[in-house]
Amino acid sequence: MNPQTISDEYLKLQQELHQNPSYGVASLAFAPIVADLIRQTHVQSVCDYGAGKKRLLEGLGEAGVVPAQYLPYDPVFPEYGSPQAADLVCCIDVLEHIEPEHLDAVLHELASITVGLGFFSIHMGPAGKTLSDGRNAHLIQQPSSWWLPRICQYFNVLHLASHEMMGKGIWLIVQRIPSA
Repeated sequence: MNPQTISDEYLKLQQELHQNPSYGVASLAFAPIVADLIRQTHVQSVCDYGAGKKRLLEGLGEAGVVPAQYLPYDPVFPEYGSPQAADLVCCIDVLEHIEPEHLDAVLHELASITVGLGFFSIHMGPAGKTLSDGRNAHLIQQPSSWWLPRICQYFNVLHLASHEMMGKGIWLIVQRIPSA
């Protein structure tokens, strides 16, 4: 049995938050970077982990890139199915939303489905949205020095960049460590 990646209570809070049309728009900002990565690496399959309303696919289309296989996953949208292995796994503005006690399980799951490369973006500070229980939507607000050792347990970092899109953060291109 796979370790749990989200609690039932938090899933309900995320379902409520996803009713807001302006929640989950970060993928649009990062789509041009992902489109360039797809063009350069010629990947055939893209898993959008934490896909939300599939804004990455929308942004890729606007950039003129249509992956041969687009595999969305988000526990809020069960119709997407389970996470699928892909040449490129994108996890955009997701990890900071994970319950801290489930972060290791999520990173393990990401490693298990990353066939080629991963593209991850992580915001470091508070979100503009609040959960209905009063908590900030970014459950983990930590600097890159906190994130990198955790990511490096599962992935080799091929590229790391800081950004200020929608708040301070980092984006990474990673490759799964074979033993992870």
